[in-house]
Amino acid sequence: MDATELIPMNPRDYLILFSLTEGERHGYGIVKEVEEDSAGQVRIDPANLYRAVRRMISTGVVEECEAPPDADGPDRRKYYRITDLGREAVRLEAARLAELTRAARARDLIPGTRQGV
Repeated sequence: MDATELIPMNPRDYLILFSLTEGERHGYGIVKEVEEDSAGQVRIDPANLYRAVRRMISTGVVEECEAPPDADGPDRRKYYRITDLGREAVRLEAARLAELTRAARARDLIPGTRQGV
């Protein structure tokens, strides 16, 4: 599969992949990172998270992995990491969103940020 086939991306999927760009995380870590990255505007419940992660594993953008060496104690949680395909897809989606944001600023849709085209 080519990463361009995954664009445009579901916002929840984008945030999950985005949360994995800095390293492996377990489910709760993904939930907390998504909430932080979205300034509290997006909260993913565990059932929806694991459903999305299973789908993303099947498309090859996420994979299950071992707990990182710095994990505390014997960790029974499942950890996930972004694949090269997932990293390329999230990069393409970030670029697409940046272009949309540029256009929104040019149309003065984001208060106080008007910029020339």
